Amino acid sequence: MAPTHEWTAPADAATSERGSFIKRTYGHLLGAVLGFVLVELLLFKLGVAEGIVKAVAANRAMLWLFVGGFLLVSWFATRIAVRSVSVPMQYLALGAYVLFEAVLFVPILWVANTYAPGAITSAGLITVLGFAGLTAIAFTLGTDFSFLRGLVRWGFFCAFLAIVAALIFGFELGTWFSVIMVALAGAAILKDTSDVLLHLPSDRHVFGALKLFSSVAVMFLYILDILLRSRR
Repeated sequence: MAPTHEWTAPADAATSERGSFIKRTYGHLLGAVLGFVLVELLLFKLGVAEGIVKAVAANRAMLWLFVGGFLLVSWFATRIAVRSVSVPMQYLALGAYVLFEAVLFVPILWVANTYAPGAITSAGLITVLGFAGLTAIAFTLGTDFSFLRGLVRWGFFCAFLAIVAALIFGFELGTWFSVIMVALAGAAILKDTSDVLLHLPSDRHVFGALKLFSSVAVMFLYILDILLRSRR
């Protein structure tokens, strides 16, 4: 999950400018999602996905590489996107994040594609519906959900500790952990949407898209995990 950042909306931001910023942000979010799908298709088409799965299955240390790499790329990409005034650098950060997420998702997508046909499509549809519903709530109410920031940060920190503990001691986190993660991702989407609507500066649409993409990816991941568990 990408780190959050405090923002103060420009007091003199024109409504039309804000509307344009929101359109750019969600346009880039759509581009990130489509890019993610395209990379996954290429990884599976070229046989790279199977190689990644075999490497993870053969060497438990690869799990640590995935977890550590995710945190590093997430931090680095977000830092560039939020601080860089260079638009190309912001795009580079978003692109790197999408690419690494695609690689990170390979094992669970391979399992779903092999042993639970249709689960990926179902998880994608549920995620889209969930994201649309949460976005509609945020847009309709106009509530500032920034109060969820602390909860989201603490929740994902605890989740990370739980994942690390599971890797060290070899226990399974279970379905309830996935349910909690979906709920936490939903809270993050509300907060991120609120940031886009009320707080992010108008030149940080790439950062806004990265935050939303990160939250959507987490929701999709754990919805898919729930569906896979239900088919065992």
